[in-house]
Amino acid sequence: MRNAHGRLSRVAQHTMSGVKERIDDLRRRKAQAEAGGGQKRIAAQHARGKMTARERIEQLLDEDSFVEVDGLVEHRCRDFDMDRNVIPGDGVVCGHGTIGGRTVYCFAQDFTVYGGSLGEMHGLKICKILDMALKTGAPIIGLNDSGGARIQEGVASLGSYAEIFFRNVRASGVIPQISVIMGPCAGGAVYSPAITDFVVMVDQTAHMFITGPEVIKTVTNEDVTFEDLGGAATHATRSGVTHFTAEDDDDALELVRELFGMLPLNNLEKPPTKPTADPHDRDCEALDDLIPDDSTTPYDIVDAIEATLDDGAFLEVQADFAGNIVVGFGRLGGHTIGVVANQPKVLAGCLDIDASVKAARFVRFCDAFNIPLLTFVDVPGFLPGASQEWGGIIRHGAKLLYAYAEATVPKLTVITRKAYGGAYDVMSSKHIRGDYNIAWPTAQLAVMGAEGAVQIIHRRRIGASGDPEGERKRLIDDYQETFANPYRAASLGYLDDVIQPRETRARLIKALGALLEKEEIRPARKHGNIPL
Repeated sequence: MRNAHGRLSRVAQHTMSGVKERIDDLRRRKAQAEAGGGQKRIAAQHARGKMTARERIEQLLDEDSFVEVDGLVEHRCRDFDMDRNVIPGDGVVCGHGTIGGRTVYCFAQDFTVYGGSLGEMHGLKICKILDMALKTGAPIIGLNDSGGARIQEGVASLGSYAEIFFRNVRASGVIPQISVIMGPCAGGAVYSPAITDFVVMVDQTAHMFITGPEVIKTVTNEDVTFEDLGGAATHATRSGVTHFTAEDDDDALELVRELFGMLPLNNLEKPPTKPTADPHDRDCEALDDLIPDDSTTPYDIVDAIEATLDDGAFLEVQADFAGNIVVGFGRLGGHTIGVVANQPKVLAGCLDIDASVKAARFVRFCDAFNIPLLTFVDVPGFLPGASQEWGGIIRHGAKLLYAYAEATVPKLTVITRKAYGGAYDVMSSKHIRGDYNIAWPTAQLAVMGAEGAVQIIHRRRIGASGDPEGERKRLIDDYQETFANPYRAASLGYLDDVIQPRETRARLIKALGALLEKEEIRPARKHGNIPL
């Protein structure tokens, strides 16, 4: 209130002074939260070649789009003098923003605060963000950089981990979940990324393992380094845990932005479209000469993929794992599409355990999020050998069969060369409800290759011949004439057409356009029982 002279009364002055103090207190608290573990620890983070949690979020999201949630949350631990070490935010930055103008929720663990360790409140902050993402139908991106469970908080820490795992499972197939490993991720902490859809690891700075080198040395007497045990290269090439390997934090975050741009926000939406200047009816002239005359000579199936997709752009997933099969994302006529392709350059394109699991998981992701599937087939069969049989190739190969048969999204299939045996059935054949199945003139659809078939069918005839080798060659030529082509399958309706390779892009875009509104009714059930 103002007096007759226009001056503020003492009461009003006191009130304004109190408000200013409260605002100053708020600013101080916010500044403390934003400072994380302080400049010394931030400098140490930078010295390791790593960004801070807030720098990572700023880099990931559109400029000025981030809205923080729970920035003032504090831990409740009073043991081990933790009540004297309280930092607002509790070691994780959470909130939402946009990427390319589309909403996304995210969290970033702050290694400068308690080594990014997950305590009760730290975990519950992540849970809140996961709940918000699920309620609003927006993807979740987790930037992981943590020393693991906060030992001082004991079972409360473990409880928060389990709460996160539960939400990861509940969100699976509903919203896309992306995990970026940008530092240590050990013990129980690894299971949240493992449940999510995609894992990105930063080379040299990211590590994932259940038990560290020291414990392994104690228990098994094995000597192994952090990098060899759980580095990005190990998980990219040997375990298949990671889907992408990045050179540094910048590269990882840019990769996530690219991946995000391919995906729908949730399972009720269709993937985003992107206009292209690449003509829909463009001839792929190079494909006419892609298949070698000798059916045993390898070629690179990625050449066929890139020639077919818009602008030749292909984002390969798990590029360094199970190289005998290629999976990844691209666009066809502006529409996001998931690509699965046998790779003749590796193991002649045979399906083995790792390839089956890799492709099955990718197919199921695409089906969950309404992403059409394009399959290029050149497969001589499942990889033979005792190690494969003992390792469960029957069970693991069945996963890929199950995934394709289960998928209700549009399924386009191109047989480029070999499609032999059970592997023909598995690779999105007409019999497991491929929607549009075509082949090149070089395609060979048969139970097995000519040499093996002739040896089984005509063993006695060859043995009784006066010229066994000549008779064998004649019978092989006859078998190839009869079966080593796509026309028998086309005559039975197992192929919708046989086309000139250069027509592939134009024909696939037309077929996809006709299938975009496809609906398929399946029996009501709680869920199937995939052969895990």
